[in-house]
Amino acid sequence: MKKLGGLVAAAILVFAAVLGWFAWGWWGTSSVEEEVAFTVPSGASLTSVAQLLEEQGHIASADAFLLRAKVFGSGDPIKAGEFALAPGASPATILDTFQHGDAIAYRVTIPEGTPSVIIHDMLMAEDLLVGEIPVPDEGSVLPDTYQFERGEERIAVLARMQRAMDEALAELWPQRGPNTVVNSPEEAVILASIVEKETGVPEEREMVAGLYSNRIRQGIWLQADPTIIYPITRGRPLGRRIRQSEIDDINDYNTYQMPGLPAGPITNPGRESIAAVLNPAETDAVYMVADGSGGHEFNSTYEAHQEAVDRWFALRRERGEM
Repeated sequence: MKKLGGLVAAAILVFAAVLGWFAWGWWGTSSVEEEVAFTVPSGASLTSVAQLLEEQGHIASADAFLLRAKVFGSGDPIKAGEFALAPGASPATILDTFQHGDAIAYRVTIPEGTPSVIIHDMLMAEDLLVGEIPVPDEGSVLPDTYQFERGEERIAVLARMQRAMDEALAELWPQRGPNTVVNSPEEAVILASIVEKETGVPEEREMVAGLYSNRIRQGIWLQADPTIIYPITRGRPLGRRIRQSEIDDINDYNTYQMPGLPAGPITNPGRESIAAVLNPAETDAVYMVADGSGGHEFNSTYEAHQEAVDRWFALRRERGEM
C-alpha cells in the first residue's frame, strides 16, 4: 500500500508539473521583446491569426497557442484591427487584446472652413484607409478631429463626419435666437459657410454674422468675395486676384449679382460659425473691410466704410502690396 501511495503521489506531482508547465506557456512566457503593432485581418479566424503570430515571432508555436487558448482562453470572438502588443505580452494577454482590447486609433483633422474637394483629397491621401469615396456634398461635413483604424473604409469615416454635422445642427438649431435671418438648418449652413470664409478671427464670427444678417434683412446684396470664387474653383485657392469679369458673372453663387443667399454652402463651416449665424451679434454694421491686423473694421454708413477702405489701401501701398 505504501508503494502504491508513493506512486500515486508521484503521479500527482508529475501531473501538477505538466499542468504548471502547460499553464506557464499561456500566462507566464512571452516572445514579444518590444512594443509592436499587429494587424488582425478582417474576417480572419483565430487559427490564421495564430499562424501569423508564429510567422512574425510573437509566439513560439501556433499549435500550442491554439491548444492553450482552447483550454484556458475565452470563447469570445477576436476583432479585426491593428493592436499594440506590449513588451512581455503573454499568449493569454495577446488573445485578450484581440478579443477585448481597443484597436490602435489614428486621427485626421478637418480644419474649419475646409471645402469638400479638399476633404476628399485628404481622405484619399490617407493610406491607412481603404476604398473609394465621392466628393461629399458641400456643407455636409463637420470640421473636427476624427479617429479611425488602419484598414477602415473611407466611406465609413466620411459617414461619421457627415453624421457629426447632422448631430451638430440638431443640437444648435433649437438654440437659435430671435434675430437670426435663416429659416432652416440648410440656410444656416449656407450663411455660416460665408462667415467661415470671410474671417479667420474667431472673435469676429458673431459680428460678421450680424453684418450679413443686417444686409439680408435690409435687402442689401451680400457681396461676399468668396461666393465669386466658389463656382470657379469649388473651394480650392484661386491663386490670383478676382477679375472684373468674374465679379460681373451671373450664377447661383455670386452674391455680387444676386440678392440673398447663394444656392448652397461654399465650404464646410464649423460649429462656432453655425452658432454665430443662429445668434448673430446685435449691430447696425452693414460694411466691413480688412484692418491690416488680420481682422476687420465694421461700419454702418458708406462714408465711414469708404474712409476705412482708404486707410486699408494706404496701408497696403505702404507694405508694397499695391
